[in-house]
Amino acid sequence: MKTDKVLKKELKKEASESPEKFYAVKTLKKEGFVRGKCGKCGLFFWAVDSERSVCGDSACVGEFSVAKEGSGSEGLSYIEVWKTFLEHFEKRGYQGVDRYPVVARWNPTVNFTIASIAAFQPYVISGEVDPPAKRLVIPQFCLRFGDIDNVGITGSHCTGFVMIGQHQFLSKKEWDLEGAFRDLFDYVTGVVGVSKEKLVLHEDAWAGGGNYGPCMEFFSGGLELFNQVYMMYEETATGRSELKIKVLDMGLGMERIAWFSQGTANLYEAIFPETLKKLRSKVKIKSDLDLFTRFSTYAGSLNIDEVEDIDAAWTDVAEKLGLKKDDLRPNILPTAALYATTEHARALLVAINDGQLPSNTGGGYNLRVILRRALSFIDKYEWDVKLSDIVKWHADELQEFYPELKKNIKDTIKIVQVEEKKYQASKEKAKYVLKNISFNKIDTDKLIELYDSQGISPETVSEYAIANGGKVKVPENFYLLVSERQEERQNKEKQTKQSQGDKELISKTSLAKIPETKVKYYDDWSKVEFKAKVVYSKNELVILDQTYFYPRSGGQDEDKGTISNIKVKELQRIGKHIIHILKENPKLKVGDKVACEVDKKTREQLTQHHSSAHIVNAAARKVLGEHINQAGAVKKLDKAHLDITHFQALSKEEEKKIEKEANRIVKAGINVAKFFMPRVEAEQTFGTRIYQGGVAPGRDLRIVDIEGVDVEACGGTHLNNTSEAGQILIVSSSKISDAVVRLNYLAGNAALEYLDLERSITKEVQKLLNCKKQDILVYTNSLFLNWKKGKKAVKKKKAFVYTFIEAELVAVEKEDTVEALAAILGTQKEHVVKTIRRFLDDVKKFEEKCS
Repeated sequence: MKTDKVLKKELKKEASESPEKFYAVKTLKKEGFVRGKCGKCGLFFWAVDSERSVCGDSACVGEFSVAKEGSGSEGLSYIEVWKTFLEHFEKRGYQGVDRYPVVARWNPTVNFTIASIAAFQPYVISGEVDPPAKRLVIPQFCLRFGDIDNVGITGSHCTGFVMIGQHQFLSKKEWDLEGAFRDLFDYVTGVVGVSKEKLVLHEDAWAGGGNYGPCMEFFSGGLELFNQVYMMYEETATGRSELKIKVLDMGLGMERIAWFSQGTANLYEAIFPETLKKLRSKVKIKSDLDLFTRFSTYAGSLNIDEVEDIDAAWTDVAEKLGLKKDDLRPNILPTAALYATTEHARALLVAINDGQLPSNTGGGYNLRVILRRALSFIDKYEWDVKLSDIVKWHADELQEFYPELKKNIKDTIKIVQVEEKKYQASKEKAKYVLKNISFNKIDTDKLIELYDSQGISPETVSEYAIANGGKVKVPENFYLLVSERQEERQNKEKQTKQSQGDKELISKTSLAKIPETKVKYYDDWSKVEFKAKVVYSKNELVILDQTYFYPRSGGQDEDKGTISNIKVKELQRIGKHIIHILKENPKLKVGDKVACEVDKKTREQLTQHHSSAHIVNAAARKVLGEHINQAGAVKKLDKAHLDITHFQALSKEEEKKIEKEANRIVKAGINVAKFFMPRVEAEQTFGTRIYQGGVAPGRDLRIVDIEGVDVEACGGTHLNNTSEAGQILIVSSSKISDAVVRLNYLAGNAALEYLDLERSITKEVQKLLNCKKQDILVYTNSLFLNWKKGKKAVKKKKAFVYTFIEAELVAVEKEDTVEALAAILGTQKEHVVKTIRRFLDDVKKFEEKCS
């Protein structure tokens, strides 16, 4: 199989020889464009000027001219870009769809939505799932972290941006490349107002994941405005094959179109003018926009990813502007920091609103990177402003476009404020960490280590070094290096998980010949007796035509029970087959009919725990905020836990509120609906928050809907009514990582058994210590302290008499009494009574020995 790079190269060569087969040549010629070849990079391009010798890329042209010229129109505001785009394309038969969250919960391969087409990956692109519409447009907010160090400097880079998508998902018969091109060409020339004389269109190709096709890139003023990709082919074992569903993938940078249309000094001035205005008035900074207008012409040459010697690049830009390098930077960098801080605040606003918390791991890692970069700028320039204020201003400015950001702003601000406190704490911590480190030993690797392990930003290190007579060089691409290392770590983790898969019980070839298992536990959790026909049998392995046995999946333990009176030892689901592994060879033949029985008590308890996970998740969201999402869950027979995304440990009051809300839902007796529906319909109806327990493959999703409370795509066994959960207890909680809190809970029979044990132990301890119920903790603590004192007295042969000792409890944070008793005594809950008896006996012996 050929690599994507090879596929792209080969198609590009083929297209260069026969452009009429791959590009909208008829439309281009009709509009007066002629084909040329760039004398610098060799790329084929189309332009009205037949004498043109270079393509439109700034690398070949030598500069941007956007800020100087603009489109020539009056200029579209940022939000007007989408309004006019939507209006234009709706008239041509496209359907407008709402943006997908920037947190890509529907896609198991990525953390964030990085392009408009990513909203429809992987299942729509593969043809497994129908698209929301065959022709659609979408204002998709995206996140990319490869250009963090460029944001603010080049005038054209963002970490968070809106990619307006023009997409088609059509059969070969419906496919019309010329028409798709015309739709876009008419928008940019007729609506945005770019004259044909200012347009240069590049022939190119794109490839990814074995799919590929030609593309046409639109340039003007040295700036790439957008790229229209015609995804037509796939690479197979026998070579190129046409895709059954041909995909149009056009991604238009909304920020760039606003900038180009308005002709402002840079992209930032065009996209969030109101927020910039508020920030400038707050920090009293004056920006020389005339200088920035001239600077933007050459700022692209300061792209840290493409420059070997950044100092030389700054010198070159200064010379072109008729300035000295030492005069240019002081006039540029404070305002560049202002732009970067504002841009990062907007990216954070959308990402946090959509359910991602800043953290030290996973997708939250890069969020914390841009958050702390923004905070370091605020510190460096001593601005009297809070990052949380800037976040709020963005929500106000974007209210018409993305109203959900304003709706959830309180939760977002609270999260940013927590991060601001953590940042300040890291600065205080830095004083103690850095005092024992020699400045001349702090290289780039050490800076990254300090950032990763201690949360100390390179700016903080540099400031500390200067304050103590030293100097530390911070690389200008520091945050790019940090992001690359995080990506490497994540890739290694994925590879490790992939290599730890289940052992292959039956070959995929053999399974392909076996009828798939009809899964019946979806229908009724309480059905435990059934009959089935054997479709596969070898030694202890049995596959049935249908089964009510639930295999371990989604954090839920597997069922217990029997097949033909032989115990089921293990259950595994492989694709569309459920494999029953019995404790001994049942000696069954294909076609045999068997009687099966699921252990009812086990099934009921696991089902109570699973439905309660959904209830507790919903309760936590109501108590703590809309940022709450499931980060993991385990439902066992004797215990269960739910991991939720949250930024700090829970207080006992919060635990109690969640428990109270969960039990309110239980007592309300709400019906739990379980049904299948097409994936695209489920996402449009309920949103992508349905993916709480991970992403299930397939065209159809099983939806579990606790009406008005919680809706999730879930394949587990579930109750028919919330009242069947009986009672939910939040036993304890703990912060298990930077942005994840674990709630340990019990439901139904397990909760009742727990309460019975609590009452039994409490009653027995009260009797042994001869005290009131409310005093058993202090009396137990006194016993423990007397035991320690008596043991010491015996050893040193000193006098000892048992007396009540009132002292601070060591386990006041424990919620339930028995857990607190166990913590005081340093034992397990089930050993509390036995331990107290032993301590009472011991102190009597100590008194006798020391009398």
